[in-house]
Amino acid sequence: MSTVIDSPEVGSAAADATTPEFFTGSTNDFFSYEDLLTPEERQLVAEAREVFERDVRPVVAEHWNNATFPFEIIPALTALNLVELCARGNNFLLHGFMTLELSRVDASISTFVGVHSGLFAAAIAQLGTDDQRERYLDDAISLRKIGAFALTEPEHGSDVSRNMETTATRFGDLWTLNGVKRWIGSGTFAANVLVWARDTADDQIKGFIVSASLDGFTAEKIENKIALRIVQNATITLDHVVVAERDRLPGATSFRDTNRLLTNSRVWVGWQTVGLQFATYDYALRYALERQQFGKPIASFQLVQEKLVRILENATTSLGTMVRIAQLQQAGTLRPEHAAMAKASASARMRESVALGRSVLGGNGISTSWGMARVFADAEALYTYEGSYEINTLVVGRAITGISAFQ
Repeated sequence: MSTVIDSPEVGSAAADATTPEFFTGSTNDFFSYEDLLTPEERQLVAEAREVFERDVRPVVAEHWNNATFPFEIIPALTALNLVELCARGNNFLLHGFMTLELSRVDASISTFVGVHSGLFAAAIAQLGTDDQRERYLDDAISLRKIGAFALTEPEHGSDVSRNMETTATRFGDLWTLNGVKRWIGSGTFAANVLVWARDTADDQIKGFIVSASLDGFTAEKIENKIALRIVQNATITLDHVVVAERDRLPGATSFRDTNRLLTNSRVWVGWQTVGLQFATYDYALRYALERQQFGKPIASFQLVQEKLVRILENATTSLGTMVRIAQLQQAGTLRPEHAAMAKASASARMRESVALGRSVLGGNGISTSWGMARVFADAEALYTYEGSYEINTLVVGRAITGISAFQ
C-alpha cells in the first residue's frame, strides 16, 4: 500500500484532477501484510489502487460536498470485477485489501460497492435459487442494475431481528409487503431492493427481491447527513407491494440466515475502518511534512510525531486483526463474535486515529477543502453501522460469558 494521496481539496473535481503534487513517501503497510498475497493478487491490488486514484479520487470531494452520487465512475468500478469478488466469497484476503484501498480513497464509494456486492448480490448468490441467480446476478455483477439491502427501520436498528414491523403476507403465489425501511444505502436509485419482512404466518424473517418499479414502492432521500454524504440513503415505504413467490429467497427462512450475511458485512466494514485509518495517516503525514510553523515543518515537533506514530500503530494493529479475520473466513471457521470483536476494535481505533489526524491539521482539519475533514466525518458512520460499537461488544460479551445482555 504505497502512500499516494490528493492535494488539499477545494470542493471541485477539476482542482483535484489537475493537481500534480502527490506525496510518495514511506509505505504505510509497516509490517508488510500485503506480502501475504500472491504476486498475482498484489498486482490486482496495484491495478485497483491506480484506478481508484485516477478515476475515483478526483471526483469525490465535489460530490461529497453536494451530497450527490458520481455515476460516471461506475464503468471503472465494473472493470475491476469487485462485485463478483465479494459476492462469490472465494478470496477473502484479496477482497479485504481491495476494500481497504477503495476506502482509503473514499468511504462512501466503498460503502456503495459493499452494500451492492456484500449484501444484495451475495444474498442472491448464497441464498437464492438458480432462477434468481440467472435473472439478477449478471446485472448485479456488471453494475448494470444497482441493488440495495433494506433491513433497518425507523424505530428498529439493533433490535430489528426481534421487533421488525415490516410484514409479508402470502396469498397463493404472491406476497404483500407492508412497512417502512430507513437508512437504505443506494435506495434512491436502486433498481432492485432486497427487503426483509416478518412472515405473518410463522413470524419468521424472510427476504424478498423487490423491484423499485412496483406499485406501492416509494423511496425518499434522507437529507442533511454529516457523514457518507455521497451514499444516497433512503427511507423506503412499502404500501401493499405485491411480490411473486419466485422472488422470495428460499435460503432465508429466519433471521439466522440473514445474520450470516451480516457477519460478513461486519468484516468488510472492519476493512473500511482500516482504509480510513490509512487515509488519516496519509493526510496527516503529508500535512506535517509540508506545514511550516516557527520556521520548520511541524513534523519536526515531538508531539506531532507522537500523533503520527499512534495513528500508524492503530492502523497497523487493525490491519493485522483484519488479515487474521480473512484467514478465518477462508478456512470457514469465522464466528459472529470474531467479526463483532474485529469491527468493534478496528472502529474504536479508527475513531481515535481520525481525531488525531484532524488535530494535526489544526483549523484546516475542519474544512472540507482538505480531505481529512471528509475522513473525520465519514468515520462516525462507520463507527455506528453494521452493528454499533456497543452492540458488537455485547455480542462478544455473550460469547465469552454465556450470558446475553440484550434482554
